[in-house]
Amino acid sequence: MIVVMQCAGRKQPHAGYMRTLDGQRVCFVADPAKAPAGDCLYARPDDPSDAGPTWRELLVRYNEVETGNPLSLLQASALYRNDAYQQLADKVGIDRFYILSAGWGLIAGSFLTPYYDITFSAQADAHKRRRKADAYQDFCMLPDSSEPVLFFGSSEYVPLFASLTARIRAPRALFSRSQIMPVLPGISVIRFETTRRTNWQYDCVNAYLAGQLEPPFA
Repeated sequence: MIVVMQCAGRKQPHAGYMRTLDGQRVCFVADPAKAPAGDCLYARPDDPSDAGPTWRELLVRYNEVETGNPLSLLQASALYRNDAYQQLADKVGIDRFYILSAGWGLIAGSFLTPYYDITFSAQADAHKRRRKADAYQDFCMLPDSSEPVLFFGSSEYVPLFASLTARIRAPRALFSRSQIMPVLPGISVIRFETTRRTNWQYDCVNAYLAGQLEPPFA
């Protein structure tokens, strides 16, 4: 089984950054024009870099070429502060663990990923918030296999999960805290009982890790 977890706002303090040709840090946000003044270059993942290709294209090249990781980028499974990410990767194996990132799309747990500050949360600052109309060339690194896919994430991330996995022939499922279960063609929706409204997906992950939740796959 493949497990997908939505990204988180809090990154590890030692997370690495993409850098310009002259060494300036690149901070990826949803709307650079609204970002506060700082010592980094604000950019979208699909903006052209100062080297020519987009930052997304440069990140792919960085992952493909064995350079010794000079930028000290972290694997996606280790980028976020919450322990749930590493615990999920340990449980299912990093080759079966993926992150649904508001900045990058569906990325493998082993994918070297820079610091970024992009989210679907409506409560986020304007420069961080990705909106439905924003254009992103999202990655979808899931293999075209028969392994079922289980998603842990809030309702804001469900549309992206559904669209990026639409080509997947394998069974898909996700958990929801909603009293009214959403209807998602091709995706099984499982009710997760909780009174927690914010970041409830971490309670859901912890229950799964403790063996208290079973995915609906034979």
